[in-house]
Order: sequence, then C-alpha cells, then structure tokens
Amino acid sequence: VRLLTEMRRAREIRFEWISDSTRWMRRPDTYNCLEDALFAASQTYRRSLWSSADSYIEVWLEKEALAGVLTPVTEAWDVPLLVTRGYPSLSFLYSAASAIASQSKTAYIYYLGDRDPSGEDIPRVVEREIRAFVPDVELYFSRIAVTPEQIKHWNLPTRPTKSTDSRSQNFVGESTEVDAIPPAQLRALVKFHIEQHLCHEELDRLERVEKLERETLERVAWSFKYPGHPIGINED
Repeated sequence: VRLLTEMRRAREIRFEWISDSTRWMRRPDTYNCLEDALFAASQTYRRSLWSSADSYIEVWLEKEALAGVLTPVTEAWDVPLLVTRGYPSLSFLYSAASAIASQSKTAYIYYLGDRDPSGEDIPRVVEREIRAFVPDVELYFSRIAVTPEQIKHWNLPTRPTKSTDSRSQNFVGESTEVDAIPPAQLRALVKFHIEQHLCHEELDRLERVEKLERETLERVAWSFKYPGHPIGINED
C-alpha cells in the first residue's frame, strides 16, 4: 500500500488504474433543461435484452477488486454482476433470491472465485441458500473459475494453502487466486457462458429496434432545442 501510494503520487502509476469501490458519493442525476435530459436518454437508452428470453442469467464474483474486469462484459450483455466479497450476508442472499424469483424463468448462476478452502466453500453456501429461498425456481448453478482443469491447462500460478483457514484440513493441494487468470481470458470465459443463452436472430432484431428508438429520442430532443424546426435536423 505504501509503495503504491508513493508511485501514484509520483505519477508512475495512474490513479485511474486502482479504484476504491467501498466508498460512494451519492448524488441524484439532474439536468439543466428538458432537452438535456432527452439527449442524455438518447445516449443511454437500452432495450432489455432478456425480457423475451426463456432464461435469466447472473454472474457472481468472490472479489470486489475484479468487478471492473468483468463489468465490460456483463454490462454489454445486460447481465447482473453480483460480488460476494467473501461470504455474503444472509440479507444479500435473500435479496438476490428475491430478484431471481421475480423473473419467473429458469435461472443460471455462473460463479467465479478462488480455489482455496474458503473459496471452495463459498459457492456451496451461496447455492444452498439461494435454493432454499427459491425452491420452486428451476436453478442451475455453475462454478466456472477457478477449476483444477484451468490451473493445469492454463498453467496458473499457485500459492501454499493457508493453514490458518479453518477449512484447510479438508482441502487438498495448493491454492490459486481467481486474479491469476489473465483479464482478457477471464472476460472471454464469462462472455462464452453468457452467449450460449442468446438467440442471435432476436439479438439482431433488438439492436435494430433500439437504434430506431434512440433516434426517436434524439429527434424529440432536437424539437425541444429548436422549436418550429423540422424534427431531426441537426443545426450543428
């Protein structure tokens, strides 16, 4: 921590490369005028990708530090990313289960975490509690990282298993952090599991509809900015 602090102050490491997601600034979104709000809506508007799908997908991650690695994929595919930060609280699990139940669909959870004594136990706890909260939901829970096969085939670095972990007695072998998987490989792994649930014909249709609806919002915004002019004319 000390060295990273000194290197950032010396501009040897960019501040943007390290984030603190445990502290938040809370502020409502506001706009100078109605047309600004409409322009903002036209830039951020997205059609729900999964509203007509037969399944509901979530990606779960053990470590907060890797959330920024996966959000480019989960956000692009409109998939929730849930971070447990170790063992999740019962309140967190109940809220997550309630969200799953509200979808009234077959649910798929893809979990990524360390391969160490606690990292092996956390997904078991998550799956057990989620299933207990939503017993009527058809739920498929898959741990997609880190697996012994990935450690072997990807030649991932390992470390000695911590003897201080109370679950280490039943754990065999060395441990591997999920951070050991290169970011591009981690994103590709998550993308692969999400894309297998997508209908590409429906995706193409949604993209065309979304583009037209974005253009409609933009035309409405221009009509407020330049009243009396034909809608859709860009005065720039």
